[in-house]
Amino acid sequence: MRKTLALCLLLVAAVTANAFAAAEARMTGKIRDALTTDPIPGATITLVSTGGRNFKAEYKADKDGSYRFLVLDGTLTYQVTFAAPGYQPYVETMKLKIGELTAKDVALTPSSAIAAPPPPPAKADPAVVAYNEGAALFNDGKKAEAAAKFEQAVTTRPDLIAGWEALAKVSVDMKAYQKAITSANKALELAPDETDMYGVLYTAYTATGDKAKAAEAKKKLPANAGQLFNDAAKAINSGKDADAEPLLKQAIAADDKFSIAYYELGMLYVRAGKNADAKANLQKYLELDPNGKDAATAKEMLKYVK
Repeated sequence: MRKTLALCLLLVAAVTANAFAAAEARMTGKIRDALTTDPIPGATITLVSTGGRNFKAEYKADKDGSYRFLVLDGTLTYQVTFAAPGYQPYVETMKLKIGELTAKDVALTPSSAIAAPPPPPAKADPAVVAYNEGAALFNDGKKAEAAAKFEQAVTTRPDLIAGWEALAKVSVDMKAYQKAITSANKALELAPDETDMYGVLYTAYTATGDKAKAAEAKKKLPANAGQLFNDAAKAINSGKDADAEPLLKQAIAADDKFSIAYYELGMLYVRAGKNADAKANLQKYLELDPNGKDAATAKEMLKYVK
């Protein structure tokens, strides 16, 4: 079964690539000396994603101080740092324009021009500390403890978008659907372009029987079924079916013709002993892909989940 799943990942690679292609963003500009306006050759531009996803990349300016780069996922918010030896770095949190060119010229101040003594070390933000502790607990599989830390983070700093997103995701994993709905809506209130929250809302509203709001959330889901399936596959391969279940449901919500997601969800329910759910999903897989490479396995399993 694991071998079959590994092969399935190859089939969704093109889907994932297309999803990223639709969200590409480009950035260009020139980096100059703030005092002389001369270009700064070899300056670096470092991108680090904020929120729940991990992404970091570094780019280098040309000899004339100009730079240009492309990022695959323009839906994320990035902390962008412009730096060069002998200069004070410039840091800005920004969203790039999807499918367009974001222009950004930067003037760096020479370190020698700053005569003031260095400021005292900044105190750690208690909200960020709580969030980081929650992330570590979640990665260790301690979801209840992680949820408590994320709750502490957003209570301390109600504008912490990453905290609301994390609380929404861990809540839906724990089947605390009302908490997931409240947290996801708060994240969207602060950052309407955080579209992955609609996947949380779709799952939570469906579970609570609110069909109208589930349908509304489904319409706003981004077309990222392939990425969701890949994340679910990683969870299954790690023996974490409970983590994979909501991801597969979200993949289906994003693309209700994504046959392999129905198959894996059906097999997940077979392992869980949920025969009715297993039967429904395996039958849907066969309906969409009657001659698929997993069709024989699906038909065989249906004999045992009547």
